Amino acid sequence: MSEIMMFIGVGVLGGVARACYGLLKAITKGKSINIGYFLVTLFVSGLIGGMLGFVFDIDYKIAALSGYVGTDILESVFKGSMGGNLTLVKK
Repeated sequence: MSEIMMFIGVGVLGGVARACYGLLKAITKGKSINIGYFLVTLFVSGLIGGMLGFVFDIDYKIAALSGYVGTDILESVFKGSMGGNLTLVKK
């Protein structure tokens, strides 16, 4: 049981790393940050990372990568279904 929790935790870290990378990228471009959207993104990426970490409990590296990439996949699905862009910044 504790090993599964470790994979979930590593997946969450991968998701959180992805959200923080997006935040830093927006800051360096000088864009204003929508803090509510960032917090939702942080939570969702952590949740996705945890679920994928649980599913891909083969190796810690795969769990972390799944958490990182899982957010990109979710964002692509939303972009395709909504026909628009999801952004971290206010327009």
